[in-house]
Amino acid sequence: MKKIISFLLVFFCFISNNLSASEKYSDLENKIFKNLRCLICQGQSIYDSQSDFSESMKIVVRKNLQEGMSEKEIYNSLKNKYGEWVLYDPQVNKGTYLLWILPLILFLLGGAIILRKLSILKK
Repeated sequence: MKKIISFLLVFFCFISNNLSASEKYSDLENKIFKNLRCLICQGQSIYDSQSDFSESMKIVVRKNLQEGMSEKEIYNSLKNKYGEWVLYDPQVNKGTYLLWILPLILFLLGGAIILRKLSILKK
């Protein structure tokens, strides 16, 4: 019985610690963290990463929000410092136009190939 109680006590301590860690930041901060790429980690946002780089970026974002910067201003300042690649959702401009239009072109091309194959099979 003592083992079960001590296990439950340790379990709930870990659960409460994880819940308080996720509530550490506001919703806007978490939204920004999820849209910023960790430049050290492969394929992780700074929200998911525990690297020193992502922790320092979280501090910068929080400081900028406290100074009254908007979400867009924060994205622009980080984009100017680290490049467009730091954003998970890059803006549509001349440099990223192909990035946004290419999936649509490939989807339409794939659909045309499938329709052509189906029409050949019907004959």
